[in-house]
Amino acid sequence: MFGREEKVSSMRLTAIQYSILGMFLVLGYGLWRLQVSGSDYYATQAEKNRVRKVPILAPRGKIFDREGRIIVDNYPSFTALMMRDATRDLNADADLIAQGLHMKADDVREKIRHFVGMPQYAPIYLKEDITPDELAFVEAHRNELPELDTIMAHRRLYPRNGFLAHLVGYVGEVSEDMLKQAQWENYNPGDVVGKSGVELQYNQLLTGQNGYRQAIVNSRGKEIKQLGETPAEAGKPLKLTIDLDVQIAAEQALEGKNGAIVAMDPRTGEILAMVSRPTFDPNDFSVRISKTEWNGLITDKAKPLLNKAIQAQLAPGSTFKILMATAGWQENIAQTLNIHCNGGATFYGRRFGCWVKGGHGAVDLTKAIYQSCDVFFYTLAEKLGIARISKYATAFGLGQKTGIDLPQEVSGTMPSEEWKIRNYKQKWFAGETISVGIGQGAVAITPVQLMRAISAISMGGRLVVPHVVNPMQLPSSYVEVQHSAEVKNISIDPTGWNTITDAMSRVLLPEGTAPSAHIAGIDIAGKTGSAQIVSLALRAKHEKNEDFAQNGWFVGFTPRRNPEIIVVTLFEGGEHGKLAARLATQVIKAYVDKKKRQPNAVASGPLPGAPVASRQLPAASDLQAANTEMGALWTEPPSAGEEDSDQRLAGGWMTIPTSRRKASLIAAPGLENTASPAKQNDRSVMNSQPIKNSKIGYKLKTGNRQLATGN
Repeated sequence: MFGREEKVSSMRLTAIQYSILGMFLVLGYGLWRLQVSGSDYYATQAEKNRVRKVPILAPRGKIFDREGRIIVDNYPSFTALMMRDATRDLNADADLIAQGLHMKADDVREKIRHFVGMPQYAPIYLKEDITPDELAFVEAHRNELPELDTIMAHRRLYPRNGFLAHLVGYVGEVSEDMLKQAQWENYNPGDVVGKSGVELQYNQLLTGQNGYRQAIVNSRGKEIKQLGETPAEAGKPLKLTIDLDVQIAAEQALEGKNGAIVAMDPRTGEILAMVSRPTFDPNDFSVRISKTEWNGLITDKAKPLLNKAIQAQLAPGSTFKILMATAGWQENIAQTLNIHCNGGATFYGRRFGCWVKGGHGAVDLTKAIYQSCDVFFYTLAEKLGIARISKYATAFGLGQKTGIDLPQEVSGTMPSEEWKIRNYKQKWFAGETISVGIGQGAVAITPVQLMRAISAISMGGRLVVPHVVNPMQLPSSYVEVQHSAEVKNISIDPTGWNTITDAMSRVLLPEGTAPSAHIAGIDIAGKTGSAQIVSLALRAKHEKNEDFAQNGWFVGFTPRRNPEIIVVTLFEGGEHGKLAARLATQVIKAYVDKKKRQPNAVASGPLPGAPVASRQLPAASDLQAANTEMGALWTEPPSAGEEDSDQRLAGGWMTIPTSRRKASLIAAPGLENTASPAKQNDRSVMNSQPIKNSKIGYKLKTGNRQLATGN
């Protein structure tokens, strides 16, 4: 039926008309939304496309030692940025950019890909610490590459050669994994944050507030006008409790060795020095560490990134015997325990040897400490049992974190019956207690734990929290403010305290285990220790293998009563505790020598509630060597116009040289030791500031002057 016209049905025509009408309504609504309803929003977005915001990076707060000497500083450098608000194809420019900035084109494209999901205004940090020729390249190619820009950044400048590296830590770019954590939710890719040590612990305080500058850019992304800037706010400075003079001594003592040294003021918990070896250079992280360098650090068997002061969990060896002695005294066992050491003893059908193969003969608690008799402490361990040993060790902080204000501290292990059941689903055997008695077996502690525990014993039971930042200078938002000020008082019988600390002072004398570490004129009390890392049988098979050498330990303090400084040394592979003792006493000597150079420094007396020593030292009869050097206090009559009861007391160091003229040097009344004549004159070198209303317990008279040593 050719020529016949097909007619469109009225229903279909109506549907088409309504569809067209609907399309016009949708277009009209969209036009209304753009022009009327959303005009303010889109105007703002258009302004953002026209105005570029370039960040101004805030410098991190500087870090100082306790005396205000700078440890960590900043230096200015330039960083190359890629702005992503231009309409250009950034990947197309990657080859030219890489050539000018001495980068790989693939690395540039990887950075572009990494920022795909980020807001358009967030710049890409292409390269930090660019060289002058790279800076010139950016300036010379602003027309060709308008997306390139530079900002000045303040990079960290750390001490060289890994000095204080583990304590201070290092900074680095915030990682993707970190950005997923609540702690870092306010940071952006490219931001520099603390990654370890103080830099991480106090990152919130050290981090400043970034600023920005605004500029008008054209459609190609080229800046055509500056609009102004909001300056950055620098991070807060941070003062540590570290004493650089003591730190230098500790670094030098451990140079060329592996291990750790920590020094602390036992009265306050302030860390005076902290060294861990081997170390690393945090300056390698201040810009950007390469993958090769990073992999080298984390695969190194010596573990240079490990802060052994708070992270090395090792058997403490014979240093643990001081805790055993304290527990034994408090349980009324040690004071009456007397044994005969013939080189070993049998417990539960097994012979345990003493480190002196020929034995120590008759041994009481005092001799057991300064000669470190294993058999005595085997016997004491058997009598105490693991429950009481664990109770006292735990009370003094072993097997738990000390709470030091440094990240990644570990807790160590203090075994008990419950611990073995919980971890191994096995019962505790009595024979295991014997090894625990000399700091072996399952006991594993960190150097800072050992230092804190022995510090508490030296202070008559005062257990403080170690800290590297004085809590009084921190904002109240920091939890460490309250935590670092915590002090626990553990009951120690004063007579036992005197006995134990007196015995520890003989460790460095000829009859002790570390006579070569003795320093004339300094009253040091301490304890040596050697700890196995493998069985004696295995060590015998590999005698020349240094990897199986015993660790040397020493913990010591001065003076012996209510000390001002305590030092713990871990000398890995050092074999003998006496070698570790030599390192520790170098640090103690540096502290004492510094006090000598400070004429107004007078030793602090006992803290309130601390036990009072029943004996003083040294006796007058000990002062017979030529040119005897001693720390002393001396009194003189009140000046005219002062009350008779107002005694004047001054402190310092003096040298009593030998002369042919005889002079009697006699002890003040009440001393246990009797004085003897000494060929010394009454001349003394004093450089001190008098103070009033001070009490002294030990006096020496020479001529008309009265001398007295402090507690």
